Amino acid sequence: MALYLEHFGLNEPPFRITPHTDFFFEGADRGATLEALIYAVLHDEGIVKVSGEVGSGKTMLCRVLMERLPQHVATIYLATPSLPRDEILHAIADELDLTLSSERRSVALRELQEHLIQMYAAGRRVVILIDEAHAMPEETLEQVRLLSNLESNRHKLLQIVLFGQPELDETLAKPSLRQLRDRITHSFRTRPLSLAEVAKYLSFRMRAAGYRGPDLFAPRAVRLMARASGGLTRRINILADKALLAAYTDSTHSVAPRHVRAAVRDSEFAPVRAPLRPFLYVGAAALAGIAIGAASRWFVHPPVEKPQPVAEAMAVVKPVEPAPSAPEPAEQPEPEPEPQLSADQARRLAGYSPAGQKLLAERLDATREILERADDEHYALELFMTDNADPARMERFLLRARELVPLQEVYVIPIAAGPHYRLWVVFGEFSTEHEAAAAARRLPPRYQQAFRVSPRSFSELRGAL
Repeated sequence: MALYLEHFGLNEPPFRITPHTDFFFEGADRGATLEALIYAVLHDEGIVKVSGEVGSGKTMLCRVLMERLPQHVATIYLATPSLPRDEILHAIADELDLTLSSERRSVALRELQEHLIQMYAAGRRVVILIDEAHAMPEETLEQVRLLSNLESNRHKLLQIVLFGQPELDETLAKPSLRQLRDRITHSFRTRPLSLAEVAKYLSFRMRAAGYRGPDLFAPRAVRLMARASGGLTRRINILADKALLAAYTDSTHSVAPRHVRAAVRDSEFAPVRAPLRPFLYVGAAALAGIAIGAASRWFVHPPVEKPQPVAEAMAVVKPVEPAPSAPEPAEQPEPEPEPQLSADQARRLAGYSPAGQKLLAERLDATREILERADDEHYALELFMTDNADPARMERFLLRARELVPLQEVYVIPIAAGPHYRLWVVFGEFSTEHEAAAAARRLPPRYQQAFRVSPRSFSELRGAL
């Protein structure tokens, strides 16, 4: 048990890394993804894929899904996806208390189908949840495709949900698995948490563990933790647990940046980037304000220039003779702003070719520029993401878009998915999530109906590259 429980008034450890469904955080689209998964399972939606980085919450999502499915749904959880092709049938049969009479694959498949038909006739549904699916051999994935073909005259007999790391997307992109890829009806991704979501996540976990006081984690401590963890929930849990222990050892009831730094040093994560000096924060904020004001003409009213008073304008000031002085020192050049994109991110971004499409090439250049400079805590509006990265198709979208919105505020982010790309289309730059949400309500009605518009931080957008 954690040493700090009594010190902070907790009933149980709030940041265990093992999935505990009472601590399921529904923010960062987790709740919406869960509802979509339940709908897909209950409405014969074929194969569903959930992918995400290590520690982004896939296993937690899987466990909560198992708990929240109705009683008439039989769940089969496969945590060892490296099973050979022939053994996966027997593993499924074992979970259904079915003994297959033959080792022959065709006979075993027929027996399994007959058993599933009987279950369906009795009002039972069967869903297979395959965790760590990125580790499945290709021949086993092919067996999964064959299992998805099991059906009665009108209904699928098995629903299959694949949970895996991004390598699963790369594997499914292979030509040899085209048939399986075509059977995936829904794809979800557990994205990293933004800075604002990290703060909400920490507060949620603390209160789920019994804490009843004011927020323990100082804003700067949250900022350091978000940067060091990359928004991945497993890393957040590790850092938060160690930071609480450091605060307990320090005999304080709040978590300060020094406690998070101690936690980071004790972990094998990337070091926290040193913060800018205070005067640079002021300059950066001012520049960001100017940029946002210039870039958001569609959403805010232009400022009215205040007229100069007549008396002040006509006043004559006597020139003052300058006193002799030493020559002024040479003006120091302004420090170059630190680029927000890493070399690898810039390389992946440049790997997508607009193939001669003029508007798309312009928007890709603008996208690269805004990703280089935008603050982590600024927001854009997600319009949509598509796996169809055909440049001509995106050019047609941009041609239509310029009739509805200012095209200079539309950004197209190419995200490498194995040998292919998917395109993430976002709109604008806003200093807060509230401003972004307000702007979403002013989008053309056609966009509000066609797209599931939502704010995305630039930290998250860069993290997807």
